[in-house]
Amino acid sequence: MTGRDLDQLCVNTIRFLAADSVQQAKSGHPGLPMGAAAMAYVLWTRFLRHHPAQPAWPDRDRFVLSAGHGSMLLYALLHLTGYDLPLEELKRFRQWGSRTPGHPEFGVSPGVEATTGPLGQGLANAVGMAIAERHLAARFNRPGHTIVDHHTYVICSDGDLMEGVAAEASSLAGHLGLGKLIVLYDDNQVSLAGKAALSFSEDVPRRFEGLGWHAQAVPDGNDLDAIDKAIRDARAEGERPSIIAVRTVIGYGAPKKAGTHEAHGEPLGDAELQGAKQALGWPVEPRFLLPEAAVARFREALARGARGEADWQARLEAWRRAFPDLAIEWEHGQARTLTPGWDRDLPTFPAGTPVATRDASGAVLAAVSPRLPHLVGGDADLAPSTKTLVKTAGSFLRGTPGGRHLHFGVREHAMGAISNGLTYHGGLLVFCGTFFVFSDYMRPAVRLAALSELPVVYVWTHDSIGVGEDGPTHEPVEHLASLRAMPNLVVVRPADAAETVVAWRVALSRRHGPTALVLTRQKLPVLDRALYAPAEGLQRGAYVLADAPGGTSELVLIGTGSEVQLVLGAQAALAKDGVRARVVSMPSWELFQAESPDYQESVLPGAVSRRLAVEAGATFGWERWVGSAGAVVGIDRFGASAPGEVVMKELGFTVENVVARARALLGR
Repeated sequence: MTGRDLDQLCVNTIRFLAADSVQQAKSGHPGLPMGAAAMAYVLWTRFLRHHPAQPAWPDRDRFVLSAGHGSMLLYALLHLTGYDLPLEELKRFRQWGSRTPGHPEFGVSPGVEATTGPLGQGLANAVGMAIAERHLAARFNRPGHTIVDHHTYVICSDGDLMEGVAAEASSLAGHLGLGKLIVLYDDNQVSLAGKAALSFSEDVPRRFEGLGWHAQAVPDGNDLDAIDKAIRDARAEGERPSIIAVRTVIGYGAPKKAGTHEAHGEPLGDAELQGAKQALGWPVEPRFLLPEAAVARFREALARGARGEADWQARLEAWRRAFPDLAIEWEHGQARTLTPGWDRDLPTFPAGTPVATRDASGAVLAAVSPRLPHLVGGDADLAPSTKTLVKTAGSFLRGTPGGRHLHFGVREHAMGAISNGLTYHGGLLVFCGTFFVFSDYMRPAVRLAALSELPVVYVWTHDSIGVGEDGPTHEPVEHLASLRAMPNLVVVRPADAAETVVAWRVALSRRHGPTALVLTRQKLPVLDRALYAPAEGLQRGAYVLADAPGGTSELVLIGTGSEVQLVLGAQAALAKDGVRARVVSMPSWELFQAESPDYQESVLPGAVSRRLAVEAGATFGWERWVGSAGAVVGIDRFGASAPGEVVMKELGFTVENVVARARALLGR
């Protein structure tokens, strides 16, 4: 068998392993794997530096299948190159409990670097990975000692490039000159509903050149030599990210469906699959055929990867001996541990001092950043407002990649996805910030962080109608309720500066999901903890801040964030009338829900059915905590433009209104 014959055998092995799996599942997307198999084969066997036996090797190249609907392309490659993904798992594609879900999921299948499928997200994740590589190389490499030196590769589709998140991320990648980012664009001119030309006619290479990218085109997606040369040229371009538009045929080989949208999102069908095999000289039976020669070629990745990792380990050990202090930093970053003494300089705030929780958050960041050198983050052009700029950390720019502050620009959607990519890459703790109302722009990336258990910290400020003059476009109302509905996202709305410090402790300690810190623009009085319970109660989600004067409660007042001061005022006013009210600060539903039933009962006793929650947001969901006999002072309309204190007053967020609602609840 000639070399070219073996290459063709390998390409067809990818095609039909994918198509057979889709056909058996009676569900999936066979077209992309069949069309893109040649470019994937060239990349994975000639360029991608990885070790299937050690999927987490830190200096491996990253590969992201942004076109996650073509997941069987990735699963085929993982199985063929020797990852722990047995053929039986491919035969169970898209089935309950399999390690081959419909779209790639990080942490489910070994070798899957990112959860993809929502289009554009994977490409943006890859930008984050390339930023991480650039930053870690600047921090840890030394003359004669290179321990961070790898590429990030992407296969993307028309759909990825249509999504706005990809445009945002690609713009930033070009601006930063991420030369080790290489995107292979599967230019098959077909989308799910028909020809891509129905909605997409731009010149992609020219567009990316305008974004500061190196762009090439390969007119024949089955020309292995042309693909090889294009990737080599892209690797040689060190100053710009690269995109290679590879013209492919979706469903290549299928007699009727090749080149049509019918090959995109459904199995080919037995007759069409048989016709494709006959057209490409592949045996019709058995299904899941794995020719020995092809498997042997793919499995060369095991020995090649072992040699590459062994060489890296030797260089790493030499580097450790030469730079022991750096090595300690490296280990903390790789493990995402909080370095000893990281919290030594946490700020404290005198009781009674007016401090916005966004300012308290900024003070925490300034204190911990020097002691957590693997903490990186940034904002969507809002650092002066979100207080997320740590001046001593330096800026990550094209010429200063060792800086730890990321200037995302006005690109919230990409910021969320890039932050995920930074976290997927490893070696870093990541935060990002914007106004709370603009969490809407970030939501798809936040959801994927929660699904993938990524410990990203979101600093969301200007948290309520207290924003004031900017008006309802900038006043979040429904956001708390909608984000609390998201599984595995912990939302924390601290009541004062002291709770904000503890909230950061919680956020930095989480390892299996994102945390949202929802912070005020307006100043709030720092509570006197000599009179009230310690702020550490925040760690349990809710705690008794001030128990009822004189004994057993007949009413529980629950507050979050800036409204805690209202319920404290209401407690004092009610006490004058002989009403015994307990005040509960409830900064996080999710943390409280995770506590034991006994603890929950100790905070919200079942015997006290009269409960009043006060929060400047939608009332939806509060019935869980106030019960059928309780009530909520909330806001189920949009806000208004006026000074913040005026808006709060007009919409009922006053001590007087809370007292009135409490009395009504008690029937007095």
